[in-house]
Amino acid sequence: MQRTRSLRDLYEATERQDNITLFFQFADCEPVSFQEAVQEKKWRDAMDKEIKAIEKNDSWELTSLPKGHKAIGVKWVYKTKQNAKGEIERHKARLVAKGYSQKAGIDYDEVFAPVARLETIRLIIYLAAQNKWKIQQMDVKSAFLNGLLEEEVYIQQLSSYEVKGHEDKVLKLKNALYGLKQAPRVWNSRINKYFQENGFNKCPYENTLYIKIKYGDILIVCLYVDDLIFTGSNPSMFNEFKDVMMKEFEMTDIGLMLYYLGIEVKQQKDEIFISQESYAKEILKKFKMENYKPISTPTEYGIKMSKHEEGESIDPTFFKSLVGSLRYLTCMRHDILHAVGLVSRYMESPTTTHFKAAKRILRYLKGTIDFGLFYSVSNDYKLVGYSDSDWGGDIDNRRSTTGFVFFMGQI
Repeated sequence: MQRTRSLRDLYEATERQDNITLFFQFADCEPVSFQEAVQEKKWRDAMDKEIKAIEKNDSWELTSLPKGHKAIGVKWVYKTKQNAKGEIERHKARLVAKGYSQKAGIDYDEVFAPVARLETIRLIIYLAAQNKWKIQQMDVKSAFLNGLLEEEVYIQQLSSYEVKGHEDKVLKLKNALYGLKQAPRVWNSRINKYFQENGFNKCPYENTLYIKIKYGDILIVCLYVDDLIFTGSNPSMFNEFKDVMMKEFEMTDIGLMLYYLGIEVKQQKDEIFISQESYAKEILKKFKMENYKPISTPTEYGIKMSKHEEGESIDPTFFKSLVGSLRYLTCMRHDILHAVGLVSRYMESPTTTHFKAAKRILRYLKGTIDFGLFYSVSNDYKLVGYSDSDWGGDIDNRRSTTGFVFFMGQI
């Protein structure tokens, strides 16, 4: 029987062999509990700011818990926000309901909420580049607090924030709170209704894409939870859109789109370049690969692996963390898509052989850290697609691997 190696085993093994590496990143650690966070002023300030935002939004009211109801617990989640350069931008404390204790049909009904597909975001960037439009960005502050609840939901009062003399009472939610099962849905319903009441038409094929046409000009808005990007033919429509949004919601006007969902965007006069350079650097740092020698290809030519490769087993959690990080990088780095797909097959029982293949992808990233997608003006608006497949290439089950790609114009 193969022995599963712990993270400590892997860390110690890096001193003896080159086919195992481990990650740990301790810089500016985020607290894991309220007791830990309250020791630092920056996190106390962040929590106070969150409570003020909730109360400003009139999201709850103090009341006695009715018979037959149960108050849901709450907790704090802490996050250090970074900018496109990887620098610390702010410290965020989010009050989150323990939604896992909610019961379907009692505390909530529908929960699905759409988000924009990355293909849609890339298409918007392409259209902006083709027409020499600028893409701007806004953020809805505490977006989920704007979602109106239909169900009766009660939460417990917060430790250190109880109302004096009423410690036995609970908070009845008027609006959604982060962590509730239905929170994303009620927020999306609210902003969807608002867009459609203000002259926007929703795309029938992309539920988070809205288009407004006015006197021959066009405004395109794309929503990813609480992040909005928008572009169009007339800058005056930008200002009008910002004004109406700020009257309805508390917004942050970020301005020109520079960093979105971990994607860096460089907008020039006749071109737009998008990449995930900062994110790739974070991955290399996280897995201690910043100083390794680069390699020219993400995978060995003709490589064939199986679930029963020789070598010691490694911690599946560690391997899943690595592969998961690489999978998000394929958003803009399609050159590693096949290699990442290959190592993704072995996340349940990875061995050192599988890890070596994953580490090769990291070495390839080291030498291609600035790669990305370049969109420039062209007269080519054709949609072209390609596909290919191997024949029974999977050693374990003889399944075939199919790949496809579509190009809109030129990249």
